[in-house]
Amino acid sequence: MDEVKIDKAAHILWDAWNTGRTIPALPHDCRPTNRQSAYDIQKQVAKLSQSSQIGWKIAATSVNGQKHIGVPGPLAGRLLADRSRMSGDAIVLGANLMAVAEAEFCFRLGEDLPPKNTIYSVEETLDAVDTLHTAIEIPDSRYADFVTVGETQLIADNACASWFVLGPPTSSDWRHIDLGEHKVQALVNGAIVEEGVGKNVLGDPRIALTWIANELSKEGIGLQATEVITTGTCVLPFHIKPNDHIEVEFGQIGRVSVKLS
Repeated sequence: MDEVKIDKAAHILWDAWNTGRTIPALPHDCRPTNRQSAYDIQKQVAKLSQSSQIGWKIAATSVNGQKHIGVPGPLAGRLLADRSRMSGDAIVLGANLMAVAEAEFCFRLGEDLPPKNTIYSVEETLDAVDTLHTAIEIPDSRYADFVTVGETQLIADNACASWFVLGPPTSSDWRHIDLGEHKVQALVNGAIVEEGVGKNVLGDPRIALTWIANELSKEGIGLQATEVITTGTCVLPFHIKPNDHIEVEFGQIGRVSVKLS
């Protein structure tokens, strides 16, 4: 896809994001037909936001997540500083079409994972990790019917990114914890609404981290030291609304919360 079409698609998506409106789909003349053009549009959307990038997200790492947005597998998206908050902060939910939240394991890198010609192993990606965090993602889509537009259009739309909330680094010895079997509870206004385990994301959050390193490497994109990588929801996406208090409990690993208005 040429730069003119990439820019056209990105402007359409960014205008929808910035105004809170939705679109049925991208026009056929600037609709991505492969992942490379989709990630090119996504990159331009991030540029139009004029926000710095703090890391990456993975959408649809679970079967339920894939069903939620109508895709066969995971998608990578950018985390923007202007749409990121720390645990305990408040967020204005606004015109959020999806109106759900997600509970996620998140890794901060201490070393780069540059593009390469061979596949990253789980051990290689873990060696690059500095800290483990709890996180909440509040996704959204600029498409009115996001279930039907397909994975390339969703990637272009920054893989359904909207708000991201980062918890503090865990003080637990997480490298010796079975993250796949680790239990997670999501609470809204003090009541448990969903429960899950780490293996709901591609079998283990560490496998999800390795997936995105390899997914982006194929596109010539590397992960950078200090970036955070949030690995997808361990629980069914749960309904939220303005004035809710959301908290996710990760046991010995920690907790993360956000207040909506």
